[in-house]
Order: sequence, then C-alpha cells, then structure tokens
Amino acid sequence: MTDNDTATAPIVQMEKVNKHFGDLHVLKDIDLNVVPGEVVVVIGASGSGKSTLIRCINGLEEFQDGHIMVDGNQLTPHGKSGKALQKIRTEVGMVFQQFNLFPHLSVLDNVILAPMKVRGWSRADAVETAERLLARVGISDQAAKHPTQLSGGQQQRVALARALAMEPRLMLFDEPTSALDPEMIGEVLDAMRELAREGMTMVIVTHEMGFAREVADRVIYIHKGEIAEAAPPETIFDQPKDERTRSFLSRVLKH
Repeated sequence: MTDNDTATAPIVQMEKVNKHFGDLHVLKDIDLNVVPGEVVVVIGASGSGKSTLIRCINGLEEFQDGHIMVDGNQLTPHGKSGKALQKIRTEVGMVFQQFNLFPHLSVLDNVILAPMKVRGWSRADAVETAERLLARVGISDQAAKHPTQLSGGQQQRVALARALAMEPRLMLFDEPTSALDPEMIGEVLDAMRELAREGMTMVIVTHEMGFAREVADRVIYIHKGEIAEAAPPETIFDQPKDERTRSFLSRVLKH
C-alpha cells in the first residue's frame, strides 16, 4: 500500500453491522466508511439508533453481526475484541451528552489524567499539552477551578480538551450540546467548528441542523436503525431524495 493509499483509506469501516437490545433491532445492516479528515454528521429522530451507532465505533456498545474496523483495528461481534478494543479506546476520543468530569479534580487535573495514566506522559508534558488545549477551547483561565464552579458550556469544553489531550485520530460526539442551556450551545459548537477547520476526523450526532449544514462533509440520516440517506449537506437539506428524510426535515426545520 502506498502512502497515498494509507492517507485515503477509511479510518472507520462498518459493514453490515446489526445491533439488538433484546428483541429490539436497533441497527440494521449499517454500512458506513469515514475517511481521514472527514466530518460526518448523523441526524435522525430520538430513538433512531444514532447514539448506538457511534457507541459501537469505540466499543461502548457490543454488536451482534457485521464488521467494524477502526484505524486498522478490528472490532468483533459480541464484545470479543481484546487488545484491538484497548487500542481503539486510545486512538478515539469521545464527548458525551453529559460531561463526565471528575468533580474532585481541578479542570487541569481532569485533562492531564488520561495522558499520564494511559500514554505514560510525564506530568510536565501533560500539563503543557493541557494548557495549550484549554487555551484552544477558550477556558485557560479556568484551569484551577473544579467542574462544579463552571457553567455547562465551560464543562463541555473541558470535556473536549480532555478528549483531545489523548491526541486522538478520530473524535466522536454524542449530542454534545443537548444538556446545555441555549445560550451555552454556541460556545461548544464554536470549538467544534475550529476542530473541523483544522481537519480533525469527526463523527457527530446532533440535533443542531444549522451546525450540521455548516460543518459536515456528509450527513447521514438514520430512520429506525437504517441509513435512509447519506449525502453532502446541500443535498440532504435542499434536495433530499428519500421520502423519510424529507418528512423528518419538514418536521424539525419548522422549529
């Protein structure tokens, strides 16, 4: 394989992935490739399988059938992935709906913990990286505070800096603004826009349609566990081909 082939090979490959919660068929024959530098935004109604899809990518959810390859590491069905899963967890960052910060640690210590524990960095190196990332997301002046002293938007930006501190090859976002007050949403989206401009590979689940149109290279619409349509944002939002996509957007864009 040439260097050029390596650069364009998908960082995420999902083939015929099926996921069940008991009798509920949550993901149905999902096929999805994500190439380095691509921003893929996943939209759909609540309960359609969006969050489950990205949680399968980093092994937070087991799947029953199909194949998932992440940065050359193969995830196998039923959670039997072993060292491949550990490698994926190291290379993939994730920002959740809830911030999941350690309340007893300062902002700085929340960010440096994983690089020191998982990557074996010295404290000095981890602190240098953390300070740079906190400045990057606009909260360098909050480093000594504890999470409970911050607004929701600030806490989510700490969570973003913490994920970036592991120098991930891929970032996953699971509705990162859904727990925020409306006035705080913009500051988190701005930080994500900057990541997109810098070429970070991202898969984002969101209900923010304007943001999806702006940053996505490709938008995936999921309907009842199936990918109903996948296309550039201008196609999805202006000329959707699938009736299910049109129906969904006609509802959500009214609000």
